[in-house]
Amino acid sequence: MKTTVYFVRHAQPNYKNHDDMLRELSAKGLQDRKLVTNFLKDKEIDMIFSSPYKRAVDTVKDFALSKGIDIILMDDFKERKVDNCWIEDFNSFCKRQWEDFNYKLSDGECLANVQARNISELNKILENFEGKNIVIGSHGTALSTIINYYDKTFGYQDFERIKNIMPWIVQLIFEGKTCVEIKEYNLFDK
Repeated sequence: MKTTVYFVRHAQPNYKNHDDMLRELSAKGLQDRKLVTNFLKDKEIDMIFSSPYKRAVDTVKDFALSKGIDIILMDDFKERKVDNCWIEDFNSFCKRQWEDFNYKLSDGECLANVQARNISELNKILENFEGKNIVIGSHGTALSTIINYYDKTFGYQDFERIKNIMPWIVQLIFEGKTCVEIKEYNLFDK
């Protein structure tokens, strides 16, 4: 029995808000979440989970409301904690983390930690909801580490490639806990 999971990377956030938990979608992000709703409308989704971060929830909220499905918040799907302060040279920081999955700033998380908690949460869903079609509201780095777990060739260059694609959907198909297919969807491609 196959389980299909659609990870939805959030739409464009308001970068002026530096509060990671409460960062809302920009006006463009609010408009672009309709692309997510349109993409998912015929996918026979059974359940919706999300990172608790506002931008992730709000990206899948329009679809959830259209189908009358509650969004279940899962703390371990949240984005990587970078540090307690804003990082000016974010690109160099990201590259260093991809080169060393254990690298982190003093009050942040390394990619190995982000990957471990996201995969642990995903495995719980795969155990409890086998055979279902599931949506998970996510983030660029968190989702990239999930893909990397199943496909070690997905690395920094891929992260750079998708960095500005918001929203972005990745479909993973599982047999039990084994990922048998990964497919990316750029909703802006016509």
